[in-house]
This record gives sequence, structure tokens and C-alpha cells, in this order.
Amino acid sequence: MNVEDLKNLVKEIVAQANDFKNTLVQEPAPVNYACIFCQNDGEYRLFLETAKQMGKVVKETKAGPIFQIEPLPTVAGNLQLLKIRKPDPTRPERGDADFTLQNYDEFKKENLSKPGFKLIKRESFEMIEVINPRFNVLVYFSNPPLDKQLGII
Repeated sequence: MNVEDLKNLVKEIVAQANDFKNTLVQEPAPVNYACIFCQNDGEYRLFLETAKQMGKVVKETKAGPIFQIEPLPTVAGNLQLLKIRKPDPTRPERGDADFTLQNYDEFKKENLSKPGFKLIKRESFEMIEVINPRFNVLVYFSNPPLDKQLGII
């Protein structure tokens, strides 16, 4: 896989997630971060090597590294953060995208009790995960957004 192929895969994940996100919110909510869910070890190694050509690792996580890449134009805005996720049988989807809301707290209050919405709390942030089986991607809304958490703005 070359860099252009990986960029196209990321753009497709963001486009699908953006379509999904648009069923949830009317306000503009640009993409903040995207993740490819690798389906096997070979894909993980290949995507990792290709992503290293696109940028540098800015955070290591148990599920895989997060890269800061040159801004990649997508339908939901420029993307600078890309995660390559290790294969995980609980994540059969192709990937996810995280979007930045203008009013996270209001969105949380209005939507958290709806089916498919789940609050995930971490040490220094929380995020709302949204799953819909009609989509092969997941959508997240983080507070604070990952670029702010990492000091990349």
C-alpha cells in the first residue's frame, strides 16, 4: 500500500463517518481525528509502515499509535490526527472519526439516553460513542477534542 492509497482509505472513512454524523447533528462539526481499524496483523504492519511516511507518532496507545500528519483535506475539513488501530475482534467496522462539537455538553444532555449512544470516560477526557449498524464506521465526539488534549491546534 502506498501513501495515496492510505490517504484515500482515510478520506473514505471520514466521508462515511461524516454522513453518519450528519444524521445526528445539524451544526457544523469538523473532523478532529480519524482511526483505521485494521482487520488483521498484516494490514496493521502495512498501514503502520505507510503512516510513518505521512507523519510522526504523537501518542502511543494500547490500541495503536496516533500520528500527526500533514493536513489531509476531507469532506469534513482538514485532518491532522490519524490512528492505526491494532486488529480487534470487537471492532469489525472499517474505522471511526471524531468530530468537534460547538456545544458538547448540550449534545450530551440531548442525546446520551438515545439508543446507540454511549459515554466513555477516561482519565483526562470523555467521549460519546455512536454506533449504527447501517454504517461500517463509528462516530465519536470527544471533550476536550484530541487536538486540544495533545496541544495540536
